[in-house]
Order: sequence, then structure tokens, then C-alpha cells
Amino acid sequence: MSRAAPFEVTVLTMFPEAFPGPLGVSLIGTAWREAGLWSLETLDIRGFSKDKRGFLDDTPAGGGPGQVMRADVIAPALDSVERRGRPLLYMSARGRPLTQARVKDWAEGPGLIVLAGRFEGVDQRVLDARGFEEVSVGDAVLAGGEAAALVTIEACVRLVPGVLGQAESLSEESFEDGLLEHPQYTRPRTFEGLEIPQVLLSGHHAQVADWRRAERERATRERRPDLWAAWLANQQAKGD
Repeated sequence: MSRAAPFEVTVLTMFPEAFPGPLGVSLIGTAWREAGLWSLETLDIRGFSKDKRGFLDDTPAGGGPGQVMRADVIAPALDSVERRGRPLLYMSARGRPLTQARVKDWAEGPGLIVLAGRFEGVDQRVLDARGFEEVSVGDAVLAGGEAAALVTIEACVRLVPGVLGQAESLSEESFEDGLLEHPQYTRPRTFEGLEIPQVLLSGHHAQVADWRRAERERATRERRPDLWAAWLANQQAKGD
């Protein structure tokens, strides 16, 4: 299935030179530069500061360390962008976790507008007034939102039809059905005394599928008990 228009991404950032980064290489980069399946625009929010020195932050209300990005700088920066029905995302350690389900929803839409913050964060009033969704890419704090924005954009763009070429290559990836992905192997057949599992060399497709399913369940059970519990509950609800 093809899209009627490219997946459009706009990033509001203090450091537009951080982009495209890894988004400009391999199949995703080709889909952007050559195929036009998605587009990337960066907007330097420092250009919207009313301060002659370009400052866009101030001290936190109520005191405390660090600086906070000002609402009266972020708002005009965002308002200069044509939204075109795209969701507004603010990369934040306190946001809701980035999940494959959310990524799939966004990837089916017209694109994204992403705010990459810095310092101690962004004045909450502009997040509320403009309807930003706060998104976290993990339980760790970064120096800024650019790296998190790259992760989120790549997760979405790779699902845009035609970007990766083979839709079937996405069907057994981690999180697609609630389970982690199975291990992968390729030549040489023997590496430092370790063999490729014999079932993968058997030519029996049903046995390979069963092995991969079992490995996905084992990995999920051992590494992500939270996902395993949710998967079991879902299977029980479906009567499987």
C-alpha cells in the first residue's frame, strides 16, 4: 500500500545541525533524499527569541537549579509551522513511554512535529496550550531531546510503506505481537566453535517457525517479564 503524500517531519530544536544524523543513511536516507517517501525539516527555535543575545531560557519559577525554556519563544516557533494534522511530540523523560503501538499509529498519519528541549525542560504552559504529547524513549535522562527525537522519527519512518522495501520483514520484529524477536544467524555455519541451530538448517519451514516462536516466548519471559505478563493476559482474553 502506498501513501498519497510523503510522511512529513518537522523538528523544533536549538541544534538543527544534529539532523539528519542516522536518518540520512542506509535505506531510510535513500527513502528521504531520493525516493521522497518522507521529508525532514528543522527549525532553529533560537531565531524566535526576543532577546538580542538569542537567549530562550530563564530561571525556574519557585527557584532551583538550571534553566527552563520559555513559553513565549516555543509558541511562536511552533506557530510558524503548518501543522497539517500532525501530532505534536515533546521529548521528555517524564513522558509516556515510546511503544511500537504508538509508533504504528503515528506512522499511518501525515507526519510528526517534534520539539527537542534542553536545560531543565520547557514551560508547562506552552505544552498545555498547544497540546503537546510528552514522549519518553527510556528510563534515563539525556542532555537534550535531539537523540530521543532521532529515535522516535526513525521508528516511525521505517514503517512508512516502501522505506524498507519488504513489509513481511516487519511482521516478526520485537513488539509487533507483544513478544521480543527471536535470535538471528547467518554464515559461516561455525563461528569460534559455535554452530547455527540445526533446526534452521533443516529446510522444514514448520519446524523453523515453531523454533522461532519458542525462542520469542523464551526471550520475552526472561528479559521482559512485564511484556510476558501482558502477552499471557492477552492470550487468555482471546481464549488461546
